[in-house]
Amino acid sequence: MKKQKIFLAALAVAVGLPAAAQDTYESARLLGSDLNGTARYVGMGGAMEALGADISTIGTNPAGIGLFRHSTISVSAGLVSQQDVTKFDGLSKTNMSFDQAGFVYSGRISRKSYVNFAFNYHKSRNFDQILSVLDTRLNGQSLNGLTYRKAELGTPAQGGYQLGTNDQGDVIGWDGKYRAWTYSQLDYMNANVLLRDPSDNNYYAMDADGYNFDRAHRGYISNFDFNISGNSNDRIFWGLTVGVKDVRYKGYSEYTEGFVSQSGDDLGVASYGDERRIKGTGFDITAGIIFRPVDELPLRFGLSVATPTWYDLTTENSSMIVNGSQYGAWDSGESKEAYDFRFYTPWKFGVSVGHTIGTHIALGASYEFTDYGASQNRVIDGVNSYGNKETYTDELQKRNAEKSLKGVHTVKLGVEVKPVPEFAVRLGYNVVTAAYDQNGYRDMLLNSPGVMYASTADYTNWKATNRITAGLGYKAGGMNIDLGYQYSGTDGDFYPMQAYTGTISGAKVSKKRHQVLLTLGYTF
Repeated sequence: MKKQKIFLAALAVAVGLPAAAQDTYESARLLGSDLNGTARYVGMGGAMEALGADISTIGTNPAGIGLFRHSTISVSAGLVSQQDVTKFDGLSKTNMSFDQAGFVYSGRISRKSYVNFAFNYHKSRNFDQILSVLDTRLNGQSLNGLTYRKAELGTPAQGGYQLGTNDQGDVIGWDGKYRAWTYSQLDYMNANVLLRDPSDNNYYAMDADGYNFDRAHRGYISNFDFNISGNSNDRIFWGLTVGVKDVRYKGYSEYTEGFVSQSGDDLGVASYGDERRIKGTGFDITAGIIFRPVDELPLRFGLSVATPTWYDLTTENSSMIVNGSQYGAWDSGESKEAYDFRFYTPWKFGVSVGHTIGTHIALGASYEFTDYGASQNRVIDGVNSYGNKETYTDELQKRNAEKSLKGVHTVKLGVEVKPVPEFAVRLGYNVVTAAYDQNGYRDMLLNSPGVMYASTADYTNWKATNRITAGLGYKAGGMNIDLGYQYSGTDGDFYPMQAYTGTISGAKVSKKRHQVLLTLGYTF
């Protein structure tokens, strides 16, 4: 018989843990950025890297700030609404968002040359998202079955461990002497609550025939950008931006599996609740140049390069399993952990072109490339004699990133038409190619600290993101009011876990988002 209830000790209490890192798919949440900033920038699909004179170019091509000839301030806010979802964990489909606030100080040093200084805050990632999945195609596999399969593999070199109890009576996956890195928090809960039969102290797994999953993502990445830029004779524009990022992420998920016997009898369910938080800071440096090759023509070309973002982060989770089946040792259990890690994003490169026709039409096009597969999860392994953290790359997670993540291409196109000098109409298109290889997966068999601290096993291979944008602008004296609209859509394949026998079919999911953005600005 199962005992009524037990709360399993935090993993660090059950057995001492070494320094930690995070796995590829968890860290990938921090990669990339939304199309966000001023309403003008959004309305033109972000294609302003060569046109410049918009504060949102501060983080994409800093030379765009060099095109300002007057000082300016601006503030942007709006609404973001997700399509085709219902409220979960208190998160609504529509939420307000404060998106941008900044200023440019323009200093003339000669008739055609300036040195400008700028600061801008903008929300580069808005994590607010609801994801819901209901599927019946587990093909007999289950989360506790994955834990059991790893015990069958036996050694960390093969992706497994040896199950046995410690001095406190908790079931631990051992590498022969110490706790195996392949033994995750999720395995810890499964092994103690579901796998162990108290009548004979042996371990058994149950097959599942379907599942339902819900997750609410919340939070943001805020960018605080500091810029110096210049304009030399209206021919060459240059800029340098130092960016500081603030990460605040929270995800809460609920996952339930239904168990069946080999003859098809209903054996009950198991439910998992998981709350994951990530917070910390990062910084990067972006440099850019814009030039006009022909003095008589307004045609401009831009080049930019951005360093990796070097993140220093803390993550914590609170996870629980509830056993609604007739088997296993306990009715419920939980695991909690908190640890520091570092994550380095890849370099980013950009080229752009901009052209104006008189004072009535502006055309822009931009291209950016970054290789997500080159991102690095780094293990913090102590502190040196100077008090600085010592880190090294989690090589197994790095290889998983190289297999599961790809080079990402971003194309931006935009047009602005002014039928009269005071009024502007804008249209834009923006596409970001898929960051995930469709054969990639979250590998829970890696002998890695990133696996050891994992409290979930699900992952989504998101495909390309397409954005359609539009906007209006009105200027009266030094004041300007801009309104922008953006629709973005991304499809993906959701998997509750990696397949450990046979296959698991990915469930089709999508995230469709509408944004309305208002910017108020003043030029002086």
